[in-house]
Amino acid sequence: MTQAYHADSSDLEVKEVLTWDLFGTASRELAQAVADSGFEPEILIAVARGGLLPGGALAYALGLKLTDAINVEFYTDVHETLPDPVLLAPLLDTDSIRGRRLLVVDDVADSGRTLALVLDLLREHGAEARSAVIYAKSRSELEPDYVWRHTDEWIVFPWSADEPVSSAASRD
Repeated sequence: MTQAYHADSSDLEVKEVLTWDLFGTASRELAQAVADSGFEPEILIAVARGGLLPGGALAYALGLKLTDAINVEFYTDVHETLPDPVLLAPLLDTDSIRGRRLLVVDDVADSGRTLALVLDLLREHGAEARSAVIYAKSRSELEPDYVWRHTDEWIVFPWSADEPVSSAASRD
């Protein structure tokens, strides 16, 4: 098993820091924006890994029980990405989404390429898909349907601010 750690950003002087408390506020306000728009998603799809916690929070806030995740890898370090986002197994059951209203949730639309890849895939399989993110950046090639806040700074999320835990044996 390889550990994945969203890199240490302690050397960055300027950054956006999302606390757990502010995450709660962001989740509720983002869910309210979806509800106020009149869009009634049937299924929430979280973009793993960054969209898993926002996706869960939005699913509860919107009263959605049908959820799934799609695995995409793009970021490899602070400000470092792969050339293109890559879908990872296990893949989403695309047969079950035809004709359904989906809300795709991620933590940030940075370049927008990950969201674009996921939305294109879901739409190609006959779903009506909209997107929601906590943050969007001005350089994103895709403007998500629902955004809690815009920033162009590196974002420190509470779930990836610390390195992964390890067993007591591995620390000795």
